[in-house]
Amino acid sequence: MDVNALVPSLWASSVEREPDGVLSVGGVSVTELAREFGTPAYVLDEDDFRSRARAFRQTYAEVFGGLSGGADVYYAGKAFLCTEVARWVRDEGLHLDVCTGGELAVAKRAAVPGERIGFHGNNKSVAEIRDALDYGVGRIVVDSLEEIDRVAAVAAELGVVAPVLVRVTVGVEAHTHEFIATAHEDQKFGLSLSGGHAFEAARRILDQPDTLRLLGLHSHIGSQIFDTAGFEVSARRIIGLHTRIARELGVELPELDLGGGFGIAYTTEHDPLPPRTLAAGMAEIIERECRADQVAVPRISIEPGRAIAGPTTFTLYEVGTVKPVDLDGGAQRVYVSVDGGMSDNVRTALYDANYSCTLANRASEAAPALARVVGRHCESGDIVVKDEFLPADIGPGDLLAVPGTGAYCRSLSSQYNHTPRPPVVAVRDGVARVIVRRETIDDLLALDV
Repeated sequence: MDVNALVPSLWASSVEREPDGVLSVGGVSVTELAREFGTPAYVLDEDDFRSRARAFRQTYAEVFGGLSGGADVYYAGKAFLCTEVARWVRDEGLHLDVCTGGELAVAKRAAVPGERIGFHGNNKSVAEIRDALDYGVGRIVVDSLEEIDRVAAVAAELGVVAPVLVRVTVGVEAHTHEFIATAHEDQKFGLSLSGGHAFEAARRILDQPDTLRLLGLHSHIGSQIFDTAGFEVSARRIIGLHTRIARELGVELPELDLGGGFGIAYTTEHDPLPPRTLAAGMAEIIERECRADQVAVPRISIEPGRAIAGPTTFTLYEVGTVKPVDLDGGAQRVYVSVDGGMSDNVRTALYDANYSCTLANRASEAAPALARVVGRHCESGDIVVKDEFLPADIGPGDLLAVPGTGAYCRSLSSQYNHTPRPPVVAVRDGVARVIVRRETIDDLLALDV
């Protein structure tokens, strides 16, 4: 086992180990990054982010070009969003999903065109709906019957017609963690297909043409999905509803959002599909189902989720302590404590997620040792990497890099134990710059009255 080897699928495209053993990204070494920006820090490869965004946009446009005139790709703001990233999304021609007034504020600050923004959420406030309609968002994804009336009332107040999609729960459970499977019936999102609520929502919207315009249907079956098999049943059911609305309500809806939630490689056990394979599989399913129902293929949109942001970033930590612990059967595990933890990556504790890591500031010829990377917080569940082989000579002052932290790590971060959140450092063409600054103790105290 070579503890110095990097598995390319886990890392951004420019990450490599230099001849001296030091990890670098975009031509900048991690030792230089640690010296200039401190640790912990989220380190983001800007070119890698842009190229992934571009690949999804171009691939889906090409694959669906002859089928539905192309497809729109929505970047998931909840995965990771800041003003600079929103600008990249805008510049690369993607659409943007937001689900709170705060995410919309970031989009507005970055001058993302309103027509390229979709507003999600299962309990949008009147103020958020008003802000979204005032900015001219391209679609509001309604999530309940009550919300239909709420959106209609705000639209009437503003004198506009609100473009809406109906989020439908199609009863398909993706092969993913229970907490991130979002299309089975017993959960908070969407309107039930089997219970007739989704059809009733469409009818109510179509009955209010002065304030609401029904663009289409939306379905999302989960996250960290590695194939298109789950879309087989969900597409059949959502297109069945699309067809029923056309035949019974006399309106053939122009759009259909298939969701997405495509997976990334956190460890070597994960094998994500490239965008073209995903697009081709989804196009084949949609064409077949629409042909069977004898309806035209609507304009398709998809939401790759973490697949854009996730692999672009690694978190850089400094080792503080190393503690060997004896296990049953005479085995031993080394507990490696770093200067971050569940405040900057809660996914291990929240989702039982698996991560990998590597010694980043040097190469080592020491034998591999089974290690558990843990954080500095006052919680026994404060684990960053559950099991990884690291060189046995790892010690205080060494740097560790944990890949695949670009999605949901900064977004879910906290100030637990009054710990300031790390910065986000973007690297491109040998230049590193802060795009989200490190929090300070003054920041922590600023809200205390």
